[in-house]
Amino acid sequence: MRHLMNPLDFSVEELDKLFALADDIEKDPAKYALKCDGKILATCFYEPSTRTRLSFESAMTRLGGRVIGFSDAASSSASKGESVSDTIRIISCYADICAMRHPKEGAPMVAAEKSLIPVINAGDGGHQHPTQTLTDLQTIRSLHGDLNNFTIGLCGDLKFGRTVHSLINALVRYEGIKFIFISPEELKIPDYVTDMLREKGIPFQEVIRLEDVMPELDLLYMTRVQKERFFNEEDYVRLKDFYVLTPEKMELAKPDMLVLHPLPRVNEISVEIDDDPRAAYFKQAQFGVYVRMALILTLLGLA
Repeated sequence: MRHLMNPLDFSVEELDKLFALADDIEKDPAKYALKCDGKILATCFYEPSTRTRLSFESAMTRLGGRVIGFSDAASSSASKGESVSDTIRIISCYADICAMRHPKEGAPMVAAEKSLIPVINAGDGGHQHPTQTLTDLQTIRSLHGDLNNFTIGLCGDLKFGRTVHSLINALVRYEGIKFIFISPEELKIPDYVTDMLREKGIPFQEVIRLEDVMPELDLLYMTRVQKERFFNEEDYVRLKDFYVLTPEKMELAKPDMLVLHPLPRVNEISVEIDDDPRAAYFKQAQFGVYVRMALILTLLGLA
């Protein structure tokens, strides 16, 4: 039995197979419509989510399976003090596979250690968000052409952004990647990330102004400043509008630069960008369904 806790749980070769499966699902969804007939996915979301939870539910439904679960810790036995370990033991009696989101780092790993069914980490605090990373990689692969030889700018909350941390860890396994980290000092990328990049000899730079590096980028990965990760309201208010991607800034970019965002968007990308052909964030959401369908099939041994 296999789980997905971290994007690195799959080798590059395994990811290639997963993405090829997602491609085939996109091209011929009818072929997969009954693959999970009789199977049940449990979505255990201790933290609010729209895209990730509904994407998992859509994925399982499109595969012909069923979904059970909860969307808030308050509506689960966690509100009575039940541990994650006990919850997953119970869920293992009811479902064939589980997707878990939790505000505490490592909680899905604890669940995986006690589970009798595959567990997918659907986001744990500021730590990892592997299925978003798989979605990001599939988006880049499909729209950029491959996963090698590009410069990616990661902008916004690079300190608490679990999507950023997961994506960096995944991309370092590919060739010719250069990172540009764009953030205010308070939200800069953690030292352990830059230390890892130095050890691997992977080029990166850290800047504050987005405008200074726009012409260099092949991909721009925008993130929101996450209110739920701040300890006080004052710091959040001061930093939440630090970056806003506008049509004026897009004029500085390459004609084929792609703009990605894990969503939800607040106001860090102007709605005027939505009609720009370089805006890929809504396509990302669609790729996320195909990737999660491929992942479910793979972990259930049905691929």
